[in-house]
Amino acid sequence: MSQRPVVLITGVSSGIGRAIAEALVQRDFHVFGTVRSHSAAPPPGVEPVQLDVRDDASVRAAIDGLIARTGRIDALINNAGGSLVGAIEETDLGEAQALFDLNFFGAVRVTRAVLPHMRAQQSGRILFLSSVVGFLPAPFMGFYAASKHALEGYAESLDHEVRGFGVRVALIEPVFMKTAIDKNSTAVARPLEAYRATRERVAAGINKSVESAEDPAVVASVVLRALTDKRRRLRYRAGKGSGLLAALRSFLPAGTFDRSLRKQFGLDA
Repeated sequence: MSQRPVVLITGVSSGIGRAIAEALVQRDFHVFGTVRSHSAAPPPGVEPVQLDVRDDASVRAAIDGLIARTGRIDALINNAGGSLVGAIEETDLGEAQALFDLNFFGAVRVTRAVLPHMRAQQSGRILFLSSVVGFLPAPFMGFYAASKHALEGYAESLDHEVRGFGVRVALIEPVFMKTAIDKNSTAVARPLEAYRATRERVAAGINKSVESAEDPAVVASVVLRALTDKRRRLRYRAGKGSGLLAALRSFLPAGTFDRSLRKQFGLDA
């Protein structure tokens, strides 16, 4: 049985998940990271767990195996996810469902498998990697934003339900980070010519933002704070401007905020 706090992170092969795993290993957590295949290598010091968040049987087997080995899970970090670029009208229902199955229901599956063990041990911390587009719109990434909005509602509701069992929930809301999200994003299969020029302009702006963004280690430091914070909070913003965006969304007149957002995305007024 592990004497160090046991942390399970989904999706540690690259990007933010990898940075979180590396940071927690350095702080002497016993870190397990999920990979979809044995060929995907986690960071040094991270023990791999083969798990596909889209598959119920895979999730159950992985969590059962981890509990059999460690006896407990002290923290779950739901990080695995993907993105989809395209106008909402261009997006087939199947494409939208596949994205939700990964970003939202994937986190739900793993949480459902871990939660009974946390409830039994009367302690635990569940983190969800959301985004600033969990509370903002994202033109041409509408279903990605919708999946993050769904996570926000789910996480906040869950926190109220499990608090009495010593389990707390938190959302991590980063701005764009320097990851391969722009290169790894899936494009809609049947784009429409009517949206092409605007879509390409918005995508170019997003790619430029990613190229000049901060390192994912910034998010990792916020995750560490969320895991160790004695004064539990529901939302932790990560990256320059994330807190400001939340404040502007809350306090600016709706029309002013709308114009500012459209300008940011390179959309016509």
